[in-house]
Amino acid sequence: MDYARLLSIAIEEAKLGLAEGGVPVGAALFDSNGILLGRGHNQRVQQGDPSIHGETDAFRKAGRHKSYRDKIMVTTLAPCWYCSGLVRQFGIGTLIVGESVNFSGGLEWLRQCGHTVIDVASAECIAMMRDFIKDHPDLWNEDIGAD
Repeated sequence: MDYARLLSIAIEEAKLGLAEGGVPVGAALFDSNGILLGRGHNQRVQQGDPSIHGETDAFRKAGRHKSYRDKIMVTTLAPCWYCSGLVRQFGIGTLIVGESVNFSGGLEWLRQCGHTVIDVASAECIAMMRDFIKDHPDLWNEDIGAD
């Protein structure tokens, strides 16, 4: 599987979110053959809806499927507990993560639960989130639920 190709779609979404004034987290859901099912980005700021994270947006846009065990969720940043719960709840088999340097989320928990987690440590994803956190610490803390 070409993880760079899959991640490039999530990165496009993250950049779109950043350009809209939001948190730059993008995601996409693929089938086991790498066919795109849905893509999205964090829109908490843009829509005023705290539930629209990158992963939830992509998941909703992918539509209903009988099973998610053979699906691949790709996200630019390690998923928070909310989005890690989505992966766990629906049994998404594989999670491709752009980076976990700036935020590790629930990666270890997902591994312990039997999900395949691949962290590609993308320099582009690391830099994008590092710069966003530096430039918008209040918005970042709000996004991750920190005071």
